[in-house]
Amino acid sequence: MKQGIHPESYRFVVFKDMSNGYAFLSRSTAATRETIQWEDGKEYPLVKLEISNMSHPFYTGKNVLVDTAGRIDKFKKRYEKKK
Repeated sequence: MKQGIHPESYRFVVFKDMSNGYAFLSRSTAATRETIQWEDGKEYPLVKLEISNMSHPFYTGKNVLVDTAGRIDKFKKRYEKKK
């Protein structure tokens, strides 16, 4: 493994799946401006995820449609006019 290429500034960060509310605490160097209070009462930086292992069809075995930003509605409205 190459020396000196890995960051040294790891810190605890909360990752939150916005499609189902699942959150977990891990170490990361991801930059974020938001924070959240965790179960231990401490405040940690928050990284929002669109999908995680708790909502991805491969891991859950369910084919669930995740529409986090209304993309499907925008698509339908756009192409409904052309019909």
